[in-house]
Amino acid sequence: MAGRIHQPMEGAEFDFILAKSTGPVLAFFCGAWPKAVEVCRQMDCLVRELVEEYGDRLTAVKVDMTRCPEPTRRFHVTSAPTFLLIKQKERVAVWQGPLALEGLREFVAPHA
Repeated sequence: MAGRIHQPMEGAEFDFILAKSTGPVLAFFCGAWPKAVEVCRQMDCLVRELVEEYGDRLTAVKVDMTRCPEPTRRFHVTSAPTFLLIKQKERVAVWQGPLALEGLREFVAPHA
């Protein structure tokens, strides 16, 4: 599913996506509070562009921290936006805060 960003509605759906992914997963944790909303919207465009570039080599998941509190706690996410790279259900890299497109590419490249 090139270009698709999964948006799980609950933690079990997030875990299902991780279980089915054969390559790296870019999990993009977003907040619903006012200061986080605008920044996370800006990051949406960049994540979408990156997913288009990587195609089937990268699975992207946009995680609403309110709807999916269990993965948020499990991966120790405390702010939004937070980017995680997950391989075989294990976190291999983390970045908290916004990134430019080039920074996002540099974050993903060593693991994809």
